[in-house]
Amino acid sequence: MRPWTFPVSLDPGSAEPLFLQIARRIAADIGRGRLRPGAVLPGSRTLAKTLGVHRNTVLAAYDELEAEGWLSSAERSTRVSAALPPRPRGVAAPRGELGYDLPARPAWRTFAPDPARRGVLHFGAGLPDLRLAPADELARAYRAAARAGGRTALGYSDPRGDVHLRRALASLLRETRGLACDEDHLLVTAGSQGAIDLVARRLLGPGDAVAVEDPGYPPAWDALASTGAELLPVGVDGDGLRVDALEALAARRRVRLLYLTPHHQFPTTVTLSTARRLQLLDVARARRIAVLEDDYDFEFHYDGRPVLPLAATDMGAVIYVGTLSKILAPGLRLGWVAGPRPLVEALAAQRMRADRHGSPALERAVAALIEDGLLSRHARKMRRVYEARRNALAEALRAELGGAAELAVPAGGMSLWVSFPEGVDAEVAARAAPRHGVGFYPGARFSFRGGEARAARLGFASLDERELREATRRLCAALRARPDIQRGRTTL
Repeated sequence: MRPWTFPVSLDPGSAEPLFLQIARRIAADIGRGRLRPGAVLPGSRTLAKTLGVHRNTVLAAYDELEAEGWLSSAERSTRVSAALPPRPRGVAAPRGELGYDLPARPAWRTFAPDPARRGVLHFGAGLPDLRLAPADELARAYRAAARAGGRTALGYSDPRGDVHLRRALASLLRETRGLACDEDHLLVTAGSQGAIDLVARRLLGPGDAVAVEDPGYPPAWDALASTGAELLPVGVDGDGLRVDALEALAARRRVRLLYLTPHHQFPTTVTLSTARRLQLLDVARARRIAVLEDDYDFEFHYDGRPVLPLAATDMGAVIYVGTLSKILAPGLRLGWVAGPRPLVEALAAQRMRADRHGSPALERAVAALIEDGLLSRHARKMRRVYEARRNALAEALRAELGGAAELAVPAGGMSLWVSFPEGVDAEVAARAAPRHGVGFYPGARFSFRGGEARAARLGFASLDERELREATRRLCAALRARPDIQRGRTTL
């Protein structure tokens, strides 16, 4: 790493000698953590040239700092000492303490990826297998887009997103999901989370009532609640969201927005039934409730035909959110919002106040992958792979647990929802599981009120079949190691 140049601010009119000014500025930067122990300082000639002073002035400053214990000299280099003196008075602590009030915000139990631990197999909550991502094809497409796009690919762009990607997405949504849309009905976002956050900031304000599924998706709750809106949980059963409970809630409160995952409900994986879908749209229209539909893994449906989105029936009442993260990779941060033109224009104006736009070159590259058919071919390949993994995990759980756990093999998605026997606290087991070489997310992480103590969401897409069988064996070992199981309160 090249040594820093450190443009010290000097005051030639000060009574303090220049060498002491330099020494005090460097000591202050060490004290506040900008310069770390062992950091190499520039040579005296280099720093003298940068500051416009004589080299002897810099040498005198270095000598002063070394005498005080801030610096140490070795052959051909001057470094920040590993054994530092106390911080000078008036110098902020390393990385600083808050000098202002930080307003409190609701904090939900999240399931951010756990730090990677050597030897631990983590089921996850439904991530794709990044080992199978089409990285080479994406890299080639990106290089081609950057070269061909010139200034337009590397400069400012439309806040709605690159027009080529919006056209490609509109075609995909018309052909595969039944949406009546074109590029003017779409806005490209930083993943589905970015889409949810953008919609929340544009539509919601303090005190607005927002209905959410319980159990549900905590990152979306965070985005919605950050606007000051009040979140109200609505229960989920084997047919999806309980629309009767939503209707009763809407009779008592003015519900501004409903957030839901009707295709493969997160986390239980159930699909909203046809009758409830029709009932939900009637309630939304009658009560003027904006329906925020998160269709996060539409591509991965294995049994029968996938159910079309709510937005395919009524895009006037439904704001449709989707993502390419599950097909390609989460790190690309590419999602979208689909809705009527006035909504898209309002969201674009909202976006201009924040991050302005996304990455034109990346968006153009992904558009090329869609237009060339690579994305659809990759999705078909992943469907076969993930279906085999779904079946492998279900078989492994049945072999290890027998009838001690309840699980319904979902028609689609990237995870299983498992209910363990009475006496098993999945939250406690999840904390102990890494000692057995496995990780998983307990159901309580997705519960609005802290329920679902016996449940867990086990992702199967990111592990291969051999890894899934081994992870299941380790999971069951962790469950059997629980003290209440050893006492005979339940059987696994």
